[in-house]
Amino acid sequence: MAFNLSEDVYAGDETQQPTIRCVDCGTVIVSNPTALCTNCIRAKVDITEGIPKQATLFHCKGCDRYLSPPATFVSAELESRELLALCLKRLKGLSKVRLVDAGFIWTEPHSRRIKVKLTIQKEVFSGSILQQTFIVEYVVGNQFCPDCHRLEASDTWNAVVQVRQKVRHKKTFMHLEQLIIKHNAHKDTVKISRTPDGVDFYYSSKNDGKRMVDFLHAVAPVRYKTSERLISQDLQSNVYNYKYTFSVEIIPICKDDVVCLSPQIRKKNGGFNPIAVCYRVGNSIHVIDPTTLNCAEVTAPTFWRNPFGTLCGHGHYTEFTVLDKEEIYDAAGNPVVFGKYRLVDLYIARERDLGVNDQQFIVRTHLGNILEVGDNAWGYDMTVANFNDEHANALDQDSLPDVVLVKKSYSHRAPKRRTRKWKLKQLAVEEGLLRKDQEDMIDRDREAFLNDIEEDAEYRANFMLYKNDDYQGVTDSEAEDPELHIGEDELLADFASMDLGDDVDEEDEEEGAAM
Repeated sequence: MAFNLSEDVYAGDETQQPTIRCVDCGTVIVSNPTALCTNCIRAKVDITEGIPKQATLFHCKGCDRYLSPPATFVSAELESRELLALCLKRLKGLSKVRLVDAGFIWTEPHSRRIKVKLTIQKEVFSGSILQQTFIVEYVVGNQFCPDCHRLEASDTWNAVVQVRQKVRHKKTFMHLEQLIIKHNAHKDTVKISRTPDGVDFYYSSKNDGKRMVDFLHAVAPVRYKTSERLISQDLQSNVYNYKYTFSVEIIPICKDDVVCLSPQIRKKNGGFNPIAVCYRVGNSIHVIDPTTLNCAEVTAPTFWRNPFGTLCGHGHYTEFTVLDKEEIYDAAGNPVVFGKYRLVDLYIARERDLGVNDQQFIVRTHLGNILEVGDNAWGYDMTVANFNDEHANALDQDSLPDVVLVKKSYSHRAPKRRTRKWKLKQLAVEEGLLRKDQEDMIDRDREAFLNDIEEDAEYRANFMLYKNDDYQGVTDSEAEDPELHIGEDELLADFASMDLGDDVDEEDEEEGAAM
């Protein structure tokens, strides 16, 4: 039978139990196999022997994680279960005793000390169990984790993802930036830098870079190549250090571009008309024939096998005014409709020609549900165009439409660079030295991107819009046109900009519109 000798007073009435005198000090005690009192047993035996009373924990101040030997860093809050488990793991000799209880003793957070109170039991002599409580003090030392160490060093990356698109504007990269923020795809990024023709994402490992490439492949029509460069080698241990480069190229077709399809793609889609409008870009391109409402999907592999170019894109449109509108019906007498598009004939004239000449155009377009008489629209004036496209030059010029309308125009209603009640978050991008004309071009592209979000409810559903605390009131354009109004239910509260402590993060308060 085992006896439990602890610091507590024995329970029960000692007069009803056999008593003896301790063989060392003569104190009257309850009979036990050792014939010793608790104090004498504790003086002869220390069950905490072999368990260190001081130990060291290593903490990374860069990411606020603790080292779990041999090389793993784990996240743990002060006085948490995870930190207690890590502290117990650092103690040697606990496997030889029975752990009864463990808990933290409060210390100043800035003291770099953590104290843990332990209660253990161990069998001593012949079947007697001794229980003892003691305190272990941990000294918190500083040690960078590998990720933070690379950030502090000059050699900060092992893989770079170079994203490029051969177009003149930056709207595609602003679109990608919002998708990256929405899905938190940049969480492992070491740094992000902008180049004249794209963006570079740097990572500390090849696998992190590959995950970014997979994300881009899921949200955009891309192709990529991989290369590697030998940095150092150790022939004795057969260790090689490489830097990897992922070159990602985005298809040079954007939303609202007028394109001329290649003959192979037209044949594959059942004799599709050559002139089409790109109305959506995901991981593939979606085009629509504005004269028939026929639609086609062009995947990235199909495009790269049979590439085609853009006839007109952002910044090269002409503004037209709708003078009259005629409905078009099918053989059954029903309107020709596909989704939000409806086929109509419009009488239009160039905005700049009003009051100057009487030149008008009759255009068949897919924007019947969007345009009404008196509205303005952006379109491609093919009567004055000079094509630099091999597929367009091979077509019969007399069979081409005079004008291809792309989208509704709000230029006469929306004042430039107005304050909006919503905003977009922005990635921390390292900017290089830009000329004044380059800065102006980026500002114009950003304004055009924000206008696209404001004008198209289906398009802005892909992004996360936040409330703008600097917004003072309703602008004149929003009061005149309900289509430019964005409801409060579409906006998110910007918790990152709230002051939850004594210090205010100024960078969070200055988050802008887009990359």
